[in-house]
Amino acid sequence: MNTAKKKIWAIAGGKGGVGKSFLSTNLAIDLAQKGNEVALIDADFGGANLHTFFGVSYSRVSISDFIKSSQLALEDIMIPTGIPGLRLASGAHDVIGSANPKQMQQSRLIKAIQGVQADYVLIDLGAGIASHTLDLFLMANSGILITAPEPTSVENTYRFIKSAFYRKLKNVMVHSGVRAFLEQVTESKHEDNPKTPAELIYKISEINAQAGETLKYEIAAFKPKVVLNQVRTPNDVRVGFSMKQASMKYFGINLDYVGFVEYDSLALQSIRARQPVLIHAPDAVVSGSIRRVGHNIRQNFHLVPTN
Repeated sequence: MNTAKKKIWAIAGGKGGVGKSFLSTNLAIDLAQKGNEVALIDADFGGANLHTFFGVSYSRVSISDFIKSSQLALEDIMIPTGIPGLRLASGAHDVIGSANPKQMQQSRLIKAIQGVQADYVLIDLGAGIASHTLDLFLMANSGILITAPEPTSVENTYRFIKSAFYRKLKNVMVHSGVRAFLEQVTESKHEDNPKTPAELIYKISEINAQAGETLKYEIAAFKPKVVLNQVRTPNDVRVGFSMKQASMKYFGINLDYVGFVEYDSLALQSIRARQPVLIHAPDAVVSGSIRRVGHNIRQNFHLVPTN
């Protein structure tokens, strides 16, 4: 294990029910089966459920204990999963107290994740665009968005991309005028707000030229990945390419389409059996899909249209 080269993957979804936890669990298992030391962290503070994928009804310790106690290290709450090389930090039990961690708690969690002893750390994030969700997504080496090939899911994914990018800009921009401008355009729908990346760069450069150059760099560096789940048809597969084109056209952001997970009834059977599908049905179509997605993320590959 070389912690200097540790990879952190954050898995998010613009809306619930797209298979985020399902994919997080099985990607972690795939990495562990390849001989890696893996830590899987359930950071869905409003609806933690990763433990159920491993057949664990209740974990004695959880993220909520870590958040409440400054004496606990993240390593202290890691539990075995039954999969060699894979440990789990179970999600918060106390939803009321932990669903919206304070800034200090959030910063401590980020620092703790960065210090986890593992080859890979996978973070299963809550759905939506809460500030702590965006910050955990942005701190990762690879930010992975799971979506389904249907309009509302795709629309919520675009919303997440835009929110994460503006959150990233607010975190790096130090010029007070630029920060005020970003607050204005993210919190209102004024008709004068920038409608394209070029217009955003122009307006920020007018406020401060150096900030405009920083913006150009941040746009180029922000490359979230997208995975389509529950794919049934070739048209579903093509949704990923359409999302990539739209993301570049409207946001100027290069969205990497790293793969899709084919629909397979064995996936649902595995969930009902409270067993990850890579263990329940390792030779299933869906299991092969997950391994291909994991390979593409590790190798930084993305799909390209065949015609």
